[in-house]
Amino acid sequence: MAIKIETTRKEVHWVKMLCYGESGIGKTSLCGTAPRPIIISAEKGLLSLADMDIPVIEVKNLSEVREAYKYLQSADEYDTVCIDSLSELAETLLAEFKKETKDPRQAYGRMGDEMAEIVRKFRDLPNKHVFFICKQQRTQDEFTGKISYTPLMPGKAFAVNLPYFFDIVGCLRVGKKDKAEFRYIQTQPSMQYEAKDRSSKLDASEKPDLTYIFNKIKGTKS
Repeated sequence: MAIKIETTRKEVHWVKMLCYGESGIGKTSLCGTAPRPIIISAEKGLLSLADMDIPVIEVKNLSEVREAYKYLQSADEYDTVCIDSLSELAETLLAEFKKETKDPRQAYGRMGDEMAEIVRKFRDLPNKHVFFICKQQRTQDEFTGKISYTPLMPGKAFAVNLPYFFDIVGCLRVGKKDKAEFRYIQTQPSMQYEAKDRSSKLDASEKPDLTYIFNKIKGTKS
């Protein structure tokens, strides 16, 4: 086998990003800020985008997820695939698999395996940004009392591994300045919130605009 040597210097064209946040904070609305988006929806909560004409594919089981992926492999009219949300999709698949087995451990194991494959396939879609949404989980350490916030997924093993699939993990949060509230995406980890930016192009707090964030990571002007 011939050895092929490449370089670590890569020009970024397409961003693959995970973002989580508490209910009602506006995670779904972020899809409307992405360039030429299409939404893969496992939820019914698209009211926040009712005034925008964004195409949606609803998925209710594993077969429909696979059909959506197959379609998007050759759908050149979209620049961004938004999956809303991974948490709901995992819960949907878990319920589907529990009906097929009497052992819940097998259902959780299969859910984790299938979700890992789904994340990898959508993440690796060529010529597209991919934006994954997750619900937020609040946990408290029983010994230290420390409270932490992470992406919410059923099944502990897959939940722990999920952030490793992505170079960009953000948390949509609400801050206050001069008594006025504003939303921002945290991209650096803190004592309480899980986040990361392997591109090293983003500030610790970024405005909630996916086109702006994608362009910043790519090194192009908004």
